Amino acid sequence: MDNYKKDLRDFLFRGLMFESEAGNFQRAGIQIGADLRDADERLLAEQIAPFSLNRRNNALEMARLYALLHCFENEVRSLIRLTLEENEGVDWWDKLPQKVKKHAESRQQTAFKDSWLEGEKEDLLGFVDFGMLAAIIIEKWMFFEDIMPSQHWLKQRMEELEKARNFIAHNRMLLPSEFSRIYMYISDWNRVIGL
Repeated sequence: MDNYKKDLRDFLFRGLMFESEAGNFQRAGIQIGADLRDADERLLAEQIAPFSLNRRNNALEMARLYALLHCFENEVRSLIRLTLEENEGVDWWDKLPQKVKKHAESRQQTAFKDSWLEGEKEDLLGFVDFGMLAAIIIEKWMFFEDIMPSQHWLKQRMEELEKARNFIAHNRMLLPSEFSRIYMYISDWNRVIGL
């Protein structure tokens, strides 16, 4: 039994060492293991193949925007959560406006009760509408005023991005100039906030 434990420990140690070295090789641009990007691209191509070329191209363009907005929205939620935890403690949620809390709690209850979807349902901030995120920041402005230039700056960007987000969420195609505006707003946000 002692040899078994030693062999197992050696095997695990060698695995950890390999993983560490593989990370160094990958950072140097050397491919280790299968390239999952090619497999993902082939799988996506197969899944959307039945649709017209124009529809597929539009979908791929919009997918990039969706990914960007997904990252942005969840980064804003993280900023709110971390800032309020730091300044108001772990019970920060209880100190939000009743309207915001009730709305999120109602949506969470519906998700638990009615939905067959098994995704994230525990995080109440995840059930707050995008448009309400700016309202939370403004309500707690004393904690965010050192991070953002002004409430006007915040409102302008969040209102414009909410319109675009809702357009994208309903699978409508945007114009190239609108793509540029979204990229500019999020780039500006990231520069100011420090991402």
